[in-house]
Amino acid sequence: MGARTPNDALARLYRETGWTLRQFVQAVNRLGTEHGTPLRYREPSAHQWLGGTVPKPPVPALITEALSRRLGRPVTLADAGFPQPVSETHPHPGINTVEGLIDLGRQAMDESRRRLLGAGLFSVALTIPGWQDVVGRMKAVKSDPHMRIGRPEVAAVSAMTDRLSGLDDEFGGRYARPLAAAFLVNTVAPYLQASASDEIRKEMLSAASYLCYSTGWMAVDEGLHGLAQRYYIKSLELAGASGDHMAYCHVLRGMSVQAAHLGHGAPAVRLANAAAEASPESTPRMRAFLSGQQAHAYALAGERTNALNSIKEAERAVNQAESQSGTFGGFTSATLAYATSEVRYALGDLKGSVSSLQAHFPLRDSSDSRRSEIRFSAMLAERQLELGHLEAACHKWSKVLDDYPTIHSGRVDQQVENISALLRPYRSNPIARDVYERALKARKQAEPQWYMAL
Repeated sequence: MGARTPNDALARLYRETGWTLRQFVQAVNRLGTEHGTPLRYREPSAHQWLGGTVPKPPVPALITEALSRRLGRPVTLADAGFPQPVSETHPHPGINTVEGLIDLGRQAMDESRRRLLGAGLFSVALTIPGWQDVVGRMKAVKSDPHMRIGRPEVAAVSAMTDRLSGLDDEFGGRYARPLAAAFLVNTVAPYLQASASDEIRKEMLSAASYLCYSTGWMAVDEGLHGLAQRYYIKSLELAGASGDHMAYCHVLRGMSVQAAHLGHGAPAVRLANAAAEASPESTPRMRAFLSGQQAHAYALAGERTNALNSIKEAERAVNQAESQSGTFGGFTSATLAYATSEVRYALGDLKGSVSSLQAHFPLRDSSDSRRSEIRFSAMLAERQLELGHLEAACHKWSKVLDDYPTIHSGRVDQQVENISALLRPYRSNPIARDVYERALKARKQAEPQWYMAL
């Protein structure tokens, strides 16, 4: 057997990271844990990879993800000198979009496969299809001659998406996503393959895109970030197939929000800017919607000037929109206060962040979800504690714990779990000790429900 050829492409990337071999394998091991497959690689393994050994899947993908996060840019398998798995190659789409959608939904419906959902890895190296890559897709899908759809079916999908999104807002992603997945598989997928006029087909594809995006948003709330990315990509494909530029822009912004939530500044900037560039309109509402997310992404990436300029643009746009209409859809003054808080926190202004987040709550209206109130209250408590305001933080956390049993959200679970960890050093304070014990009890009571949901 001949000697292996050294992997020069991987070696170049490795040198660029500035890592030692030990740091390299530690980064891969951490991602293995995140992926749900704990690894125990040591320095000799990294030496073998550089020497040309190709590890078994999913390790090549973990290696490229580690490199991507370290270098702040996407690194593909090809970039790292690894072969592309046959199962992940992408022939011309079309039917694959529908089949992929069905497969995603069935994972949520099949009890035996639900545990696998948590193994999905959020990837900063994910290839995002451009508008020209997805526009006009699915023309090759063959229509089912035994089923024909019209505008009532499109209206039903849109109405169901609104209902499911409402359930998500009220009760959390873990509650709503399995329902959304079942609707996608049992109703929407057959509609996508039914006979229809060109106009109705485009409307159905657009409606399916928004439902798919909402389902991805629910997966984010559960903490299933790899799964959410897969839904988002399907949503982009459906948006392109329908020619719905607005839906495409909306999904890109949502993907930036996900990246920012996970602390990945550079990908969040890339996606937020892509959303802004793809926007088919420049109304005050849309400018605020996009600029607010750009500001947070820039702040996370350490781009202070761009962050401050973007949040000022969002503020100007909100003022213009509200002075014109009195209401403001999905980006209100309350949303602006929250976005400003996130920007300030990412830029190191803890006191300003607390002030902006406190200003958010009186501005909330009926369009704001109960889940976001719980999440932002927990966030405020964490930052108040950072400032040394122990009793104020405990007061906020106490309200969070009052509402916690009614929500089924992975993000809220994590925030409640943080309470006991953060308050552990303050247990000599009676107020802190009471909240600490309540938080421990709340998480313990929620655990059976959590495992059943998986």
